[in-house]
Amino acid sequence: MIKRVKIIIEYDGSGYVGWQNQKNGKSVQGEMEKALLELFDKKINLSGAGRTDSGVHAAGQVAHFDLDEKFTNLDKICKSINYILGKNKNRISILKASYETDNFHSRFSVRKKKYIYKILNRSTKSYLYENRAWFIPTKLDLNKMIKASSFFVGKFDFNAFRSTHCQALQSVRSIEKIIIKRSKETIHLKFSGKSFLHNQIRIMVGTLVDVGRGKIEVDKVKEILESRDRTKAGVTAPPHGLYLEKIIY
Repeated sequence: MIKRVKIIIEYDGSGYVGWQNQKNGKSVQGEMEKALLELFDKKINLSGAGRTDSGVHAAGQVAHFDLDEKFTNLDKICKSINYILGKNKNRISILKASYETDNFHSRFSVRKKKYIYKILNRSTKSYLYENRAWFIPTKLDLNKMIKASSFFVGKFDFNAFRSTHCQALQSVRSIEKIIIKRSKETIHLKFSGKSFLHNQIRIMVGTLVDVGRGKIEVDKVKEILESRDRTKAGVTAPPHGLYLEKIIY
């Protein structure tokens, strides 16, 4: 009999082409499947909740795989997989594992995803935050950014805020909540919603940063959203500031 195993994963996205298997480089999914192959001596397919891009990190990515019921000690299995991942010089860890019912699917059972984008907002660069946050030396106006972000909350056509390479058939998405807070030198932007378009969060962050810099007026963000024109939105924020924080089922 086969049992379905759900795992929660943390990883540093630096040095990977993203979560999903690709031919042009090392992926998080691919490295984990290699570890599963080494441990169980057979190919085991891993399904993830979301596709993080190259350089994007995860504090709570979720994936599942199917395993023969004779393997009962999940704690031992996780420790073995983590050992293999570390031995192969991967910056990936399984934080938790549990058995789920057959109808659980890491991607299709998702009710909500939570992301956080981190900005280091100070005059001098930090090597401690390198590849961990977007360094912006210009002082950002947080109040303007918060006001502008309110235009994104709700159900809208986000065509102006998706990559030109986005393959989604339609661009209507719902954002439940956006929270923006400053803590000393760092700014955290938190996004909650069921699903997001390719680069959607990073383009929204880039646009909000332009608002904070005074390059885009607060009310202009609503016009950009309604225009559905990608060329009117801000830059795509760098990937290393983005973290997949949590998946809710």
